[in-house]
Amino acid sequence: MRHRSVADLMTPTAVAVQRGTPFKEIARLLDEYGITAVPVVDDENRPVGVVSEADLLRRHTAKDGPSTAEAMMTSPVVTARPSWTAVEAARRMERHRVKRLPVVDADGRLIGVLSRSDLLQLFLRRDRSIQEEIREDVVVRILRLSPAAVHIDVDEGRVTLSGALERPGIGPILVRLCETVDGVVEVVDRLSYEEGDGGV
Repeated sequence: MRHRSVADLMTPTAVAVQRGTPFKEIARLLDEYGITAVPVVDDENRPVGVVSEADLLRRHTAKDGPSTAEAMMTSPVVTARPSWTAVEAARRMERHRVKRLPVVDADGRLIGVLSRSDLLQLFLRRDRSIQEEIREDVVVRILRLSPAAVHIDVDEGRVTLSGALERPGIGPILVRLCETVDGVVEVVDRLSYEEGDGGV
């Protein structure tokens, strides 16, 4: 199974601003590109912070001090690598309580942005695609079962497994593997086992 990576899900060539970019220019960019935050980069395109709509509103309300990206940004910035899995990125977002992650290359330069909405794309996979991955990768390639051994029904990401398996120990393994497939929301186990074989 191949999990989709940050590189697969991120928005590439991200919109970014410099430290000295003024308030109104940042607001214009957010509106023009339909985004809620923008990374702040240095002269070598390395992220140094993030300015969000909330940062702009706070500055507008306070009406004190300079209104540049550097003065308003949240720093230090939390970043992601393109090779990370979506799960790794989601955990980092949760741990740091951020809604987006600038994505950087091996040199720390900005190459994209991953947002929560990008991660939600995983759960918008077509049911047929999920079903095919479970049948071909999990059932046949990993567990080496006949594709006819398990009936796989997928509805809105909810996977229902049914059929009679020869080895009872295979059932829990099959369920756990299905739960790791991108786009799966829930797995319902309706598997049965052929009598006369209590081994794994």
